[in-house]
Amino acid sequence: MKYEHEREESTNATTKLSYLLIGGGIGALLALLFAPKSGEELRGDIADVTRKGIEKGKETATLVGEKAGDYYEVTREKAGEYYQTGKEKAGEIYTTAQTKAGELTEKAKGAVSSASNPFSAALEAGKEAYTDEKRRTETKAISEGRPSYPVTEDVHEGMTFDPNEMKKDKKT
Repeated sequence: MKYEHEREESTNATTKLSYLLIGGGIGALLALLFAPKSGEELRGDIADVTRKGIEKGKETATLVGEKAGDYYEVTREKAGEYYQTGKEKAGEIYTTAQTKAGELTEKAKGAVSSASNPFSAALEAGKEAYTDEKRRTETKAISEGRPSYPVTEDVHEGMTFDPNEMKKDKKT
């Protein structure tokens, strides 16, 4: 806001100065035309006024160019500052968004694993119990030197069989 006000003042000052020079030139030209002088003197005076007008115009153009250069530099510096500030803020926002997205991803993974976890935990517990029981019975059978289930040998055929199975076969 401050810079807009200064620019408007500068533009107004430049415009006013230009109008003043133009008006002064027109007034000087009219004064020369209506002054009682000879033709040669009048042409010399017109040439002098024209030269002075051109010099003033060049001076004004130089001043306006310098002011424009100053405004350009100030504007360029401010734009660079705003760009850098915007870039930093965007980087901060990007980093924050990435962090939040990572946190939300971890929370979602935790929710999914906890939702499927009871089923897998039950399955794993069942496998573990089966393995423990199998090891316990095998260890007991090895230490006693005999199987944990009843087995009898038929001497005639050299086969191992379960007497409970025979009872079933006799009933049928």
